[in-house]
Amino acid sequence: MEKVFVYNSPSYEKKTIKKHITDSGVLGNVNSGDIVLLKPNFVQESRNQDDDWDYVVTHPVIISAVIELLCERLRGKGKIILADAPMTGSSFEKIMQHFPVDEWNRTCTSYDVPFEIIDLRDEEWKMASNGIILKRKKQQGDPRGKLLVNLKKDESEFFSKPATRQRLYGADYDIDETNKAHNGIDNYYSVSRTVIEADVFINLPKLKTHKKAGITCCLKNLIGINTNKNLLPHHTIGTPKEGGDQFSASSSGTALESNLTMAAKELVVRFKFLAPLLVPLKKIAILVWGDNRLKPRSGGWYGNDTLWRTILDLNKVMLYADGKGALKNEMTGRKRYIGIVDGIYAGQGNGPVEPDLLKAGVVICGTNPVAIDCSAAKIMGFDYRKIPQLIRAFDIKKYRLIDSRYEEIICAYNGDEHRLSDFEYKRLNWMPAAGWVGHIEL
Repeated sequence: MEKVFVYNSPSYEKKTIKKHITDSGVLGNVNSGDIVLLKPNFVQESRNQDDDWDYVVTHPVIISAVIELLCERLRGKGKIILADAPMTGSSFEKIMQHFPVDEWNRTCTSYDVPFEIIDLRDEEWKMASNGIILKRKKQQGDPRGKLLVNLKKDESEFFSKPATRQRLYGADYDIDETNKAHNGIDNYYSVSRTVIEADVFINLPKLKTHKKAGITCCLKNLIGINTNKNLLPHHTIGTPKEGGDQFSASSSGTALESNLTMAAKELVVRFKFLAPLLVPLKKIAILVWGDNRLKPRSGGWYGNDTLWRTILDLNKVMLYADGKGALKNEMTGRKRYIGIVDGIYAGQGNGPVEPDLLKAGVVICGTNPVAIDCSAAKIMGFDYRKIPQLIRAFDIKKYRLIDSRYEEIICAYNGDEHRLSDFEYKRLNWMPAAGWVGHIEL
């Protein structure tokens, strides 16, 4: 039986947040001497359309509260590591300008607890305003290196994906790299060694809607443990008629758009100096085929049958992989896990990087990502059965993420316990992403 703790917390008042976390008891999973990995949501320095950021990334007060509580618990032994791999086109330097890094260092120094911040990405990209990659800069990445973890055959959720004439699309123009990593037998993920070797993983997601996944909370936040995001299938190229999920409908227009778009990207893979030519071409494409915010494309709709598989695979990797990239014993090898969700200022609409502010005023704590995300979905007014990574998580056969059934999850709301299936929350009418409207709501 899994228990999730939900607290009303209308503002970022650190004392109150620390009390919520303490009352939940989730930090009981941390022992003195542990190496603790904090995984925030540092997706991007701000929204695409302006400089708003405090409902895009995990709020600094949440991180500060956790660091202070951990220092008290570690008692001068162990280590705290804050690590993430933001979107490759994001600036880590600009992201960190939002956060009190000096304060965190002083706090950890005062408790004699080593503290480290790591940008896990192999590359950082300079991008045009319309998302075209103009320049690539190599990064140090994880100083402890990366692990190539292979989920073979039915260890991966891609094993059940029907074969199509189309191909998987990752995060970059080189689709061959993505499809070599996911070839129907092998499923390779390049992940941070620091994350895998940590004793405790503390997930600190921002609660938002998501264009491709419905919601982003604990499960989806695992995208950021990767060093190479192009090994992460985000959608399947082509129309539904062709077996793809790139678009929400099949037509001659969408088929033509798909073919021309991929031809242009494949050309840039071969001749990188042509990348700037994609900038005006994309502007023309928007005029012809419409804006992404108005017309679902690139898997940004409820029929995305690809990304949920990546999300669940990554959670298996984080929970079960060892320092050599092999999977541990399923019964005894699961990593200690804590989730603390920042839903005080949350994101609705076209998340994750173009959300609108929703002052949801909640903090959610637990020790199982599936149970936490199902509770978050209920609070948002969304049906977990219509969010693929949630409903499918209960069906996993190998390397399970949750041992309870949905009906067994307990939601403790401000101290009062309810079965999640019976829990009634005064919802705020969250607006889903455009491609999910009318398909995700309770």
